[in-house]
Amino acid sequence: MSVGGLPSRIVAFAAAFDRSTFHSGSLPLDHYLHKQVAQEIRRRVTACFVALAGDRRIAGYYTLATASVPLADLPGDIARKLPRYAAVPAIRMGRLAVDHAFKGQGLGGALLINALRRAARSEIAAFALVVDAKDAAAAAFYQHYEFIELAGSPLKLFLPLATVRHPG
Repeated sequence: MSVGGLPSRIVAFAAAFDRSTFHSGSLPLDHYLHKQVAQEIRRRVTACFVALAGDRRIAGYYTLATASVPLADLPGDIARKLPRYAAVPAIRMGRLAVDHAFKGQGLGGALLINALRRAARSEIAAFALVVDAKDAAAAAFYQHYEFIELAGSPLKLFLPLATVRHPG
């Protein structure tokens, strides 16, 4: 069921969902959903969450996996407040894609916020959600949500999970 044309449920991926009609305009992101995601979930190297339109149609998706960020890559004012480990634990959002039929309706932002809240609620400690933007436009999308560049890498960004607000 969707509200105002947008999917209203974001749930863990299940093989029964219809992936065949999903087309984001990015061949690598489409191929991943069509051919690879189920295998990577079985191998426990990623978790995938999907926005459903109706009971089975995937309108958008994102993936999460564990990661680490070298302490030296964080801005100095943030790194000074952290333990002196070589790296801090993080969660990586490896992929984020929206089907062409749902673009321009805010679904990408809704998926990102869902990922941030899911990561912040996790019982496993992580300092930040990190992303590798595919281009400058994607980096601008993340920066709109207050993501910060990692040292010298304008396409590698992070957001401290302590800054994520939980819904009331």
